[in-house]
Amino acid sequence: MAGSDSPAEAGTGQLLVHLRSLLPGLAGALRQVGNVILEDPAWASRATIVELGERSGTSPATVTRFCRTLGVAGYTELRVGIATEIGRADQAGWELGIGADVLPTDPIDRVLRTLVAVDVQAMHETAAALDLAVVDAVADAVVAARRVDFYATGGSAAVLEDQQLRLYRIGIATWTWADVHNGLTSAALLGPGDVAVALSHSGRTTETVEMLAEAGRRGATTVAITNFSTSPIADVADHLLGTSVRETAFRAGAMSARHSQFLVLDLIYLAVAQRTHERSTEAFARTAAAVAAHRTPYDPRARGGSARSADPHRGA
Repeated sequence: MAGSDSPAEAGTGQLLVHLRSLLPGLAGALRQVGNVILEDPAWASRATIVELGERSGTSPATVTRFCRTLGVAGYTELRVGIATEIGRADQAGWELGIGADVLPTDPIDRVLRTLVAVDVQAMHETAAALDLAVVDAVADAVVAARRVDFYATGGSAAVLEDQQLRLYRIGIATWTWADVHNGLTSAALLGPGDVAVALSHSGRTTETVEMLAEAGRRGATTVAITNFSTSPIADVADHLLGTSVRETAFRAGAMSARHSQFLVLDLIYLAVAQRTHERSTEAFARTAAAVAAHRTPYDPRARGGSARSADPHRGA
């Protein structure tokens, strides 16, 4: 599957990102090792293989097997990779570091710093781990497609609706489906030359997986965007694009993922616009002109903006 190389193979050095993506699909003992590393990466970067085995309730042999699963040559490479990633985070100025969270008693200034730190870090990690060859392949498929269907539910559907409207505005025939019955109906009518894109943070939303799978069975090119590369949705996608998101106490799941999801979708949108530059420019100008009459004219003399200038009694 496209975009499934491990960090060691792809050379990204994003070991913790890759681990978070793989964790839901790991077996019991391997998951225990992964959980210990993610709970305290700084400690794991200094621990011996025996210490990691003991803290995780496993053994050095299990830790060695974990390294192979993660795609690194051995335990030394694992420790170096973790330490390197922590160092990059520090150098980038993420003052709250790995594992930052919002606590009920935090003052609003710390909430703001945490919010920025977590979202910026997630976007950096998502960008570093993206397989740009897959992005190019997806953009090429969208440009050539007869139609593009987007599938998601809940908050993910709202994210895809934004992408659908932007692509539609530059001349790409697109639809968004959040209801599984309507989505399956549309997917059944797709065929070779069409594209189906599904967004699911967990990759385990049954309705979303079903809609993408149906589109694939009909011959459409299928694309999945998820935080977990071993999730069920990855099994029904021709192209897989990943996000890197750490959930915080009050922003669980897809809520934490939106900035990273928009980053991936923005990149696809711009790649499509580049490939259809003349058509996109013309379509964008025509659509802008069509709605121009519905914008309130800007009055530079009104300090408070158009709302102030529209009040005939103000200042009387």
